[in-house]
This record gives sequence, structure tokens and C-alpha cells, in this order.
Amino acid sequence: METLAVVLEAPETLSLKRLELKDAGHDDVIVDVDFSGISTGTERLLWSGRMPPFPGMGYPLVPGYESVGRVVDAGPDARDRIGQTVFIPGSTGFIGARGLFGGAARRLIAPSARVIPIEEKLASRGVLIALAATARHAIADGALPPELIIGHGVLGRLLARIIVAEGFPAPVVWETNPARRAGATGYGVCDPSDDDRKDYRVILDASGAGSLIDQWIGRLARGGEIVLAGFYDQPISFAFPPAFMREARIRIAAEWTPADLAATLDLIGDGRLNLDDLITHEVEAQGAASAYRTAFSDAACLKMILDWRGCA
Repeated sequence: METLAVVLEAPETLSLKRLELKDAGHDDVIVDVDFSGISTGTERLLWSGRMPPFPGMGYPLVPGYESVGRVVDAGPDARDRIGQTVFIPGSTGFIGARGLFGGAARRLIAPSARVIPIEEKLASRGVLIALAATARHAIADGALPPELIIGHGVLGRLLARIIVAEGFPAPVVWETNPARRAGATGYGVCDPSDDDRKDYRVILDASGAGSLIDQWIGRLARGGEIVLAGFYDQPISFAFPPAFMREARIRIAAEWTPADLAATLDLIGDGRLNLDDLITHEVEAQGAASAYRTAFSDAACLKMILDWRGCA
């Protein structure tokens, strides 16, 4: 069995290639992908060659971890999944390319337990489930929710929407790009220079701009917390005396957990979390090379989707 996949041969060298797939196991499902998303965080680092070393990292590789499609076949222990519309966070089932992420392909094989059933009506918006669960994970259970969010990209918007959806006070969002300040739903967005508040209890960075951590610490209340929810390819450092005087805490939010995913699906299912107006660009998968460049270079592109439905 083969698939058509996006393959990063080397930094900034991307093409569509046919790859052979490993045989499906007893509890594996085979998914024909309709849509996959391009991440402007980790995938940008993979594309540019700036991704820090990870186990299993290397080229050539199939990027992507946000795919939606339909289960078309399965091993004998997962036959009940056939026909389901699902979210699939990638695959390692390729021969001839690494699958550290492995979601950007027309056909994927993955263990049934990793494939999440979703409502068919979500269509391409279903690719946002992983990012929404990542946002949900950054809001620690039992802790104060962020009062200030840095960055009004897709992650920042999802964070703000989830905070509001769960009944917490609306956060302030900082965004330096005027073109990205529109689209707020139930919360405010401003330039950092227009905000003089210096007593935020929780500040969450969704921009990945770790070099600005001293600026954020200067806006904390005593005992306040900085949450790093982006992905950072450079060492994080900060001036110690201001952080010391505030007794600041720094927390790193990593990948979502099954509990985050379940909570996110509940928010989507009952209508509290709206995924509309977050996808700004959709391109047929044959145009993947230009789509990746647009996703990483065009500030107007919040979320780029590859449409695989026309691929054999």
C-alpha cells in the first residue's frame, strides 16, 4: 500500500512524494485524509532546520500532526472503526521517510487508540482539535487562568476563547501586528504599549518570542506566573533581580493529554468553543510547497489547510 505525502527532504526542501506504507497491525486503522493543517510553530522549525534535536528527528520526514479523514479499513481488532470520521495526530507508518509527526499525507495508518472520532460537520475545522487541546492544557486545572495572553495567532485566540468558554474573566491579549488585532470574541486585544498594567497574576505566552520574557516579568504581580506555551528554539534567559523581587514562577506547558482532549471535545460539542474564523487559507495538497511558504511568511495567514480530497 502507498500514500502521497508531503516530504521534507532537507530544510526548505519540500515536495509531494509517493511512499510505501507499513502493513497494518491487528489494532491499526487505515485513514484516508481529507484535510491536514500546517503548524506555524513546530513545523516552521522543521521546515527551516531550526528544530532542536528530538529522538527520531531527521530528514527526510513527513511533517504534520493535525489531520482529519475517514477510516476506510482496519485490522481485525478495529473493524468497528470503519466509516468513522476521525482526527488523527500523525503516523509512523511510512517506509523511506521518518514519521516523527507524520500527518501530512493522503492515507495514514495508526493504532486505533490514537485516532479520535469527531463530528463529520466539523470538516476542515477538525484539524484545530490538537491545537485547542494544547491550549486547554496550558490552562492548568485548579490554577488561576491567564489574565494576559501574548500573541493573537490561532493558539492565542483558542486560549482566549477557552478561558471565556469555561466561565473565567476575559483575558487581555497583546498583539504587536495591527492586522492581527481583529477577530476577538468576548475579550480585548491591544498593542503592549497601550497597556500600563503591572499586576497580572498569570501571563501566558502564545507567541514563541522567548526573548521578551524580561518584559513580561515586569508586568507580573508579586508571586505571579509566566506560562510558556509556545515552542522555543533558543535558550530562555531572564534578568534575575526583577524576577526575584516578584517571586515569579515560570511554568512550561507541553503537549495535550487525553483529559485535555476530552475536555476540549466537550467544549466543542456543546457549542461553548467556536472554531469558526480561525482557518484563513485552504489549498489543494498539490500546492503544498507554496502553501508551506505562505503559512510561514504571510502574517494574514492564521491557519493553512491542505485539502487532500482530490488526490488519488
